[in-house]
Amino acid sequence: MAQIGIYGLGTMGSALALNMAEKGFEVAVTNREASWIDDFITEAGPLAGKLYGHSSLIKFVASLDTPRVILFMIPSGAPMDAMIERIIPLLEPGDTIIDGGNADFHATRRRAAQLSDKNLHFVGMGVSGGEKGARHGPSMMVGGTDHSWAQLKPILRAIAARFDDDPCVDHLGPDGAGHFVKTVHNGIEYADMQAIAEVYGLQRYGASHTPAEIGQMFARWDNGRLKSYLVEITAKALQFDDPKTGHPAVDVIMDAAGQKGTGRWTVVEAVRMGQSANMIEAAVGARSWSSEKETRLKTQEIIGGSRASLDLSEDTLLNAFLAARILNYAQGFRILAAASEEYDWTLDFARIAQVWRAGCIIRSALLDDISEAFANDLPQRQLILAPRFVELLAETIPALRETVAAAVTGGHAVPAMSAALAWYDTMRQGYGTANIIQAQRDFFGYHGFGRLGEEGKHHGPWWD
Repeated sequence: MAQIGIYGLGTMGSALALNMAEKGFEVAVTNREASWIDDFITEAGPLAGKLYGHSSLIKFVASLDTPRVILFMIPSGAPMDAMIERIIPLLEPGDTIIDGGNADFHATRRRAAQLSDKNLHFVGMGVSGGEKGARHGPSMMVGGTDHSWAQLKPILRAIAARFDDDPCVDHLGPDGAGHFVKTVHNGIEYADMQAIAEVYGLQRYGASHTPAEIGQMFARWDNGRLKSYLVEITAKALQFDDPKTGHPAVDVIMDAAGQKGTGRWTVVEAVRMGQSANMIEAAVGARSWSSEKETRLKTQEIIGGSRASLDLSEDTLLNAFLAARILNYAQGFRILAAASEEYDWTLDFARIAQVWRAGCIIRSALLDDISEAFANDLPQRQLILAPRFVELLAETIPALRETVAAAVTGGHAVPAMSAALAWYDTMRQGYGTANIIQAQRDFFGYHGFGRLGEEGKHHGPWWD
């Protein structure tokens, strides 16, 4: 009997199945297109002995140890709901099914409640690291019951990425907690990628460096405080040439970025909970603007698109990016804090940072400092107030100011970095400008406002 079943032999499902088999687990597999199954097992080579293919869903379920554990690696949404309806009649109390895709955490909470009524368990599991991560060690964020975690823990800890021998996987909370943490992970990823792209743009169009030269700069950065997966792969990508044209590979790529929706989900949930992750909002907006290629070309033709030369040192850009990255993480953890309170998840932020240290796309050298900050007494639970980050921001914010000022003056768009600076400057001011907004709201709508030193709702003298 197999210890786990995997439905869905696409890129991620196949990689996870091979990872599990390599770690010694017996894995039953099936797929909607049954023709894939035999080919997959044949191509598994020496691991084929741990893999058991079934073209029938009934036989697939029957082949599993009880209580059963079934991982679905299929598109979330309607396909997941359809499969739940198909498989429920084949399950028994205590069985667990897992959605390993990028799912809307609201749907995960709904499905968990639906299955709980039948004494079944539903897990929303965020998986980060792409195909290579899934095959050799992903970072995984698990949401579900204690019962389901007890079933999954031995398998997931065995296949997870490791940081100093600590498996980068954990049970983060009930129902949608795992999928929500993965959603915010992806939002942070959006903003980090956008900030990297902005640094690239300033060096390419402001300083006239070649892609290879910029790649070498990122490679230098990856050996220091900015060490991270995204900096590493950016450095490598910029130094490749296109075999068809001989031009730098990046120069033949259309400058229109795709997105699958998780960045937007992060923004929507942040705003709904009264938060504003403006770096992620800027990154989502920048991807949307990038898709309007024809409009941008026409606009450049009509109103011009000149960008001035810039004289920013490499150290200045490094520190500007470091400041932006810190502020990006800080905003992401604020969203997690808001959701943890709203849904009573009691998320462990230190542990989340540890789970992200290896295997995932946003892994970086900063995550050790972030984990340590949350493990200690953190003022207002705000990452920017941790002593280590107060020190780092004091050191790097001047460079972010210099970079954003030079970019804006020179006509270079830096939406993520300028958003980071705007948020930092807003949060460091004990007295801001929202009093005039409250006066306006009361003036046109009798909405009222709070008075300094007094309780209750008040109105302005314009209503006397």
